[in-house]
Amino acid sequence: MTDSPQPTRSRASAEPLPGLSLGHPLGVPLRLASSWFVGAAIITWVFAPVVERRLVLESPWTLVVGASFAVLLGLSVLAHEMAHAVMAQRLGLRVRSMTIHLLGGVTVMDAETRRPWVDFVVAVVGPLMSLLVGGVAWLGYLAAPSGSVFAFVTWQLMVANLIVGVLNLVPALPLDGGRLLRDVVWAASGREYLGTMVAGWTGRVFAVIMACLAVVPFIGGRPDILWLASGLLLAGFVWIEASRSLKYAGVARAISGLSASDLLRPAVFVSPDTSLDAALQLLSGERTMLVVTDAEGGVSGVVRPEAAFAVPAERRPLVPVSSVAVTHVGRISMDATGQDLVDVLNAVPGHVYLVEDDQRTVYGVLVTADVEAALAAR
Repeated sequence: MTDSPQPTRSRASAEPLPGLSLGHPLGVPLRLASSWFVGAAIITWVFAPVVERRLVLESPWTLVVGASFAVLLGLSVLAHEMAHAVMAQRLGLRVRSMTIHLLGGVTVMDAETRRPWVDFVVAVVGPLMSLLVGGVAWLGYLAAPSGSVFAFVTWQLMVANLIVGVLNLVPALPLDGGRLLRDVVWAASGREYLGTMVAGWTGRVFAVIMACLAVVPFIGGRPDILWLASGLLLAGFVWIEASRSLKYAGVARAISGLSASDLLRPAVFVSPDTSLDAALQLLSGERTMLVVTDAEGGVSGVVRPEAAFAVPAERRPLVPVSSVAVTHVGRISMDATGQDLVDVLNAVPGHVYLVEDDQRTVYGVLVTADVEAALAAR
């Protein structure tokens, strides 16, 4: 399963990823979440009595076979995620991480492609890989001696991968099939947020169906605690992630049509040693922003009006403007509109952003409060 491609985070490399590191296959950080060990323990516990009954084995061999299946299933999930990663890299996307967890795996990529067909191809290869692994396991089952441990494990592995492959093709976010539905609607309508909303609501419906199926055995008088717990857990996960996608789509819908060039505030450029008093006298209106330059002519910071006017008037002639400037400033393209604008704001959280062209010429400053006001107005 792929996560919605994420924009590059400026400090992502400094933030440790959760879970146990398994190296960098394909140059991508691979993590094993702590929840995977919980899932592996449950699989081992559930399979132990089945192994004892089917293969006439005794403990601890029943546990060994169950644990082996859990590991093979984890490797199957890894193959699914690596298929996403390889295809994404071939299509020019940077893959930021792969994580294997209790309910499967997640591959996170940088920067939305803005092309539905690219996202479609990246999403579809995961389920296809699961189906391929299921087919290979079936061939192993056919070649194995009847009643052997190998035959038992390969049969279970085949069934599990076929279920994973088919389940991931269900057109409901956050499953891969939900991304496929999103991309089809996106390509047909030209509106990505519309595709996300359709697939998100489908995900919610699917979550309700799974929750209902989880309680069916209780209604029929054949309670199954494991079935109930796993069904409700999966349903809850799908509902939460589908809701997250709907929230994201709602923001994208609200902001569609807005652009950085429409929202930018004019900038007045001042040297760092200019006094705050002299700099404030250069402001031509309430929306004008002070941008501090460095010795090379680049931008070293932006002065927020509230910070400037917080300095007592009698001290302003003595305070250099650079001392009240914000140095952690994001950058956004002059041409950024709609979803691109949302991506940048999500990627680099902050209050002010320099609006620039392809040559990095700064035309003004974008303030988060102005974006929020525009969203509220819409």
